[in-house]
Amino acid sequence: MQVVVRDNNVDQALRVLKKKMQREGLFREMKERRAYEKPSERRVREKAQAISRQRKAARKQLQREGLIAKPKRTAAR
Repeated sequence: MQVVVRDNNVDQALRVLKKKMQREGLFREMKERRAYEKPSERRVREKAQAISRQRKAARKQLQREGLIAKPKRTAAR
């Protein structure tokens, strides 16, 4: 991963780096690896994540088909 520092603005480069790391899921992975996870706990977590992904995909599909309302958009910052 690479970030360009422009005009010696390290703070901005650091923000960009953190955003890239967040997008890649690096922080989540570091948190998971911080302590040992039993294989049974890992299976339970992965199954819960898979169910969550399936529900999200089904919800998106229903929204595209117009069967359920899309969430209200908030005003731009």
